Amino acid sequence: MIELRGITWDHARGFDPVQATALHYIAANPDVRITWARRTLTDFAELSVLDMAERYDMIVLDHPWIGAAAARESLLPLDTLLDRVFVDNQLTNSVGPSARSYVWDGHLWALPIDAAAQVSCYRPDLLERLGYDVPRTWDKVFRLAQRAPGRVGIALMHVDTVPTFISLAANSGEAPMSTPDYYVSRETGRAVLDQMRRFIDLFHPESLQWNPPALLERMSTTDELIYCPLAFGYSNYARPGYRPNVIRFTNIPLGHNSLPSGAILGGAGLALSSRCREPEAAARYATYVADPQVQRTMYYENAGQPGHRSAWLDNEVNCTSNNFFADTLSTLDNAYLRPRHDGYIRVQDEACLLLHRFLKNGGQPDAVLDQMDALYRQSLQHTVEP
Repeated sequence: MIELRGITWDHARGFDPVQATALHYIAANPDVRITWARRTLTDFAELSVLDMAERYDMIVLDHPWIGAAAARESLLPLDTLLDRVFVDNQLTNSVGPSARSYVWDGHLWALPIDAAAQVSCYRPDLLERLGYDVPRTWDKVFRLAQRAPGRVGIALMHVDTVPTFISLAANSGEAPMSTPDYYVSRETGRAVLDQMRRFIDLFHPESLQWNPPALLERMSTTDELIYCPLAFGYSNYARPGYRPNVIRFTNIPLGHNSLPSGAILGGAGLALSSRCREPEAAARYATYVADPQVQRTMYYENAGQPGHRSAWLDNEVNCTSNNFFADTLSTLDNAYLRPRHDGYIRVQDEACLLLHRFLKNGGQPDAVLDQMDALYRQSLQHTVEP
């Protein structure tokens, strides 16, 4: 009996599709047993992939971990285990830079089984009742927030502050960490911090406590929230019957180039630990999960948010999700890809705490930006990003 253990994150989107694929795969391969464990969404962003690689055969992970995991040989390079045609298909049919986010130092370290970025969302019934249109620019976002006090929200618990900061900076025309000298230019950094402070002043008072699922739960189960300009998309909430009220998702407000550009890329990849006891068997199962046909049927039908582009373009998938995928694809295709070098994770973790304290307690913007610059420069001292 071949036994494989994997770990994903504790949300229907993270657990249900891999559990479903495991059960179907086991039915067709009775000599294989696959079990999936779960970690919280916060742990998904913060818990060390390096530690999990010591305990599990398969890991559903966030792409910024790739550089550290590769440097410590914690993962197996999948391009050495998988058929070249299959790998090329994954790279060619990426949603935005999703597949590329798992390529590092000439190897593919995870399969893009889930694609996401920060997008906008709204309650169409409430906006229509109030006579408001979906904002397409930041000026209109703030105008809506002023007209409907406390009814625009955003997810700004500590782990979501950096994603929001990055999306706003990139959307305004400057990609963060694009030079080794600083995290972001001082002019852009000040403007973004000012914009985030305006969120706190005008948006729902619980925004600092929410992650995206918490915000989406509130929006889908009460009539408090009518719109959110930036939150990682969860197609579950766009599907009729998932919650009492359907949420529609759309592209983020237009950026400097008149496109919905700069939203931070999220999503999840399926990686194999270098300590995997049965790498060939695990690779066969991973191929099954990432298969285009499985992605747009079984994976999607079991609360998944597929990573293969064919699923995002599939008519049936879009018809059953209120066009979630088609309506946000432009944002994904213009998304910002975070650094992945060994050392970046500490920058992300520490900057999240800095930004959250600033938004909660106030302070000097330049002091926050100084600390973010220092963290970023330190992370580059012993690494060079390919």
